[in-house]
Amino acid sequence: QVQLVESGGGTAPPGGSLTLSCAASGFTFSNYAMSWARRAPGKGLEWISGIYSDGSDQYYKDSVRGRFTISRDNAKNTLYLQMNDLKPEDTALYYCGKGTRSILVFLPDGTSQSDSWGQGTQVTVSS
Repeated sequence: QVQLVESGGGTAPPGGSLTLSCAASGFTFSNYAMSWARRAPGKGLEWISGIYSDGSDQYYKDSVRGRFTISRDNAKNTLYLQMNDLKPEDTALYYCGKGTRSILVFLPDGTSQSDSWGQGTQVTVSS
């Protein structure tokens, strides 16, 4: 059974940094692309970044490109999201998602296909 457990959220000031982690189990982590998405208060789920199964390619939504870095450690079955230069609009519940293939499969709405999501970790950006 697929399990994805996010951690590392918290409160940071504008311009601050946080690193999120996602511990994966119940499937062969190194075989699947992975993604991060977020849900801000009162809004829908927003895909923000994805990475191929071998880490060779990373993709970002324009709003986070240059500030966030996605990475993975297949030996540790863990996905990461390094978030720098945080802005108040980054406040959201952050989720990691398991892809359906080794590469990201993008849907017409610009999100990447995921078949499982974790419970999320809260990130609040406030002074």
